[in-house]
Amino acid sequence: MTSALSSGSGALSASSLTLAEVVAALEAMHGAEHWHWTPAAPPFEIMAGAVLVQRTTWTNAERALERLRAADALAPEAILALPLEELEALVRPVGFYRTKARKLRALAAAVAEAGGLDAFLGLPADDLRARLLRVWGIGPETADAIVLYAAGKPAFVADAYAQRVFRRLGLGPNSDAYDDWQAWFVEQLPADAALWARLHALIVMHAKRVCRKRRPRCGGCLLSGSCPSAPMAAAGRGLP
Repeated sequence: MTSALSSGSGALSASSLTLAEVVAALEAMHGAEHWHWTPAAPPFEIMAGAVLVQRTTWTNAERALERLRAADALAPEAILALPLEELEALVRPVGFYRTKARKLRALAAAVAEAGGLDAFLGLPADDLRARLLRVWGIGPETADAIVLYAAGKPAFVADAYAQRVFRRLGLGPNSDAYDDWQAWFVEQLPADAALWARLHALIVMHAKRVCRKRRPRCGGCLLSGSCPSAPMAAAGRGLP
């Protein structure tokens, strides 16, 4: 990992922190081994989870995954063989379950069209991402999560959690665009999928436990002494 951050044109520079310091603090506060997508998780289960968690909580997505698992339906072939109504019933715990069922069918069809799961996930990272983005209902964030966690290939997930945490730290691009944030992270990090997966897991846990959208728990954050947003939070002011 690089020991210092680039501060090129268009980048925020309100913090003296380096990315290495941020990662070290996140590692000290959170254990990425508690992340739900471990290296041992079945790839298609990860793919299905990435679709099911859209616009809902992981708790709800996990309930739907458990129902699919109990029905022996966590494989592309099984998804395609199920009548749509049965698939909808299985994923009912998630919001927009009818839409999610159709998204799962579209993803399973793309896998089948590629010649199976191994062939699909065996595509080069850029080709796999492009193929995923052609699947109905899959956008950049979901595609990157699948490339990173299911295929084990570098694709940084620059989601709302990552943007919130680093924007509050005064780091990152002066932009709200997903692609800009992803490019910024990629520029700072070596192309190491395991590192990117662990860092993203740490960021999400930090955003949920400490750097929350509302009422952040700055008192329990090892970064608060260097975070330009911590005094704002203490004063009850709005945060980015």
